[in-house]
Amino acid sequence: MNLYAPTMKHSRTRSRMFGMFEILTPMFVIRDPELIKRITVKDFDHFINHRPLISADSANSEGSTVMFTKALFNLRSQRWRDVRTTLSPTFTGRKMRQMFTMIVECSENMVQALANPAGQECEMKDLFIRFTNDVIASVAFGVRINSFRDKENVFFRYGKDLSNFSRLHVILKMMGYQVFPKLMGWLQMDIFDRKHVEFFTELFRQSVKERQHHGTVRPDLIHLLMQSSKGTLRHQPSEEPEEVESFATAKELNDEKILPKHPVMLSEGEMVAQCFLFFLAGFDTLATAISFLVYEVTIASDIQERLYEEVKQVSESLEGKSLTYDALQGMRYMDMVVSETLRKWNPAPGTDRVCNQDYTVPGDPDIIIPKGASVFIPIAGLHFDPQIYPDPDRFDPERFNAENRQKIPLGAYLPFGIGPRNFIASRFALMEIKAVVYHLLLNFEFQRSERTTVPIEVAKGFTPLKPEKGIYLQLIPRKTN
Repeated sequence: MNLYAPTMKHSRTRSRMFGMFEILTPMFVIRDPELIKRITVKDFDHFINHRPLISADSANSEGSTVMFTKALFNLRSQRWRDVRTTLSPTFTGRKMRQMFTMIVECSENMVQALANPAGQECEMKDLFIRFTNDVIASVAFGVRINSFRDKENVFFRYGKDLSNFSRLHVILKMMGYQVFPKLMGWLQMDIFDRKHVEFFTELFRQSVKERQHHGTVRPDLIHLLMQSSKGTLRHQPSEEPEEVESFATAKELNDEKILPKHPVMLSEGEMVAQCFLFFLAGFDTLATAISFLVYEVTIASDIQERLYEEVKQVSESLEGKSLTYDALQGMRYMDMVVSETLRKWNPAPGTDRVCNQDYTVPGDPDIIIPKGASVFIPIAGLHFDPQIYPDPDRFDPERFNAENRQKIPLGAYLPFGIGPRNFIASRFALMEIKAVVYHLLLNFEFQRSERTTVPIEVAKGFTPLKPEKGIYLQLIPRKTN
């Protein structure tokens, strides 16, 4: 089964929504962008929660699975509100500037490792998963790692194991928690290898302890979480120039920027859970997105050349200095290319909400979404809707130029979700993608190799989005004057 295949078959008619059953739970699939906007933004109070991947009362309190229940994605109702508003200042543009130097360092390490006058063929997913591993180790756990030199470091090995959700026993366990949550809890079934989780937990704990003992301050996620746990992290008016937002950035609502009157104190377990979620979200999925981006610009040489010209222009304006956050944000064509990549190759095929009180969808006749029903939003289907994106199988960054982006309905482009329950770290993810693409294009030209598959084949089965046979490309060093 290919979870992405249905998006390639375009219907000439479109219904606003349709119903189905997931075993015994009624589910409503929403296809209309305006209705999606109503449900996720205007009438958000009716649809506050996601379906829990693992319910807190079913998780084994002594196992590694309980950590997952404390991650922001899995929290519900008031606890979600409290933790979300407490964490929101962590991912503002101001804080991104503070963390940007660590991403630049990891990007430069990659460029140095790839230095080869003759060029070389690389498998893109393996290349970029090493990069994302180093970024997460540095930003989320305060550890400097170079996975291009130390190819089998423990952080990288454990990360690959933890993020491999395509293994059959992992799939069966996650399905078990969805269908028989209490039984799975009683059986003490852990989704994640306890040894791996304990490694990351102890890594976090030691980093916090060392910082508290020595008074060390490092502009990373751990420092910001420590501030959040003490209630000392606040949204601060930025004295920097107004930031040019990426089109794909998940927008924060104004009322989200007001912390609770009595700030929520995060426990150690909750802080570790957020780092763990950050790790799972950024290790594999971002590497996949970057892999598809470089594939597309390799196939379309005119797009690669135009993007390189923008990269070169920015580099020259910096006069030999390292890339800055503001310079990166000002790259408009880069933003168009990234936005189109996340439309065509978005890692999440869909998102969901749970209806917490009966909700009426006006129509002829009206439709009632009953309390307890699930609502599914087919992101991949929307991103391939030819009525919104003509010729959707074509990679075309011009869909997101200054004129065309105004024509895209709010509920039709959802790379990081929509509404208050969007992906909180979208700014960070976009910054990471753009920074590594900038450094690579500045130093290398991407070309097809004998093993480059055109068109690309997507892996089948209950597996995250990935190419069936990998993405092999040739990296040719650019000539410098």
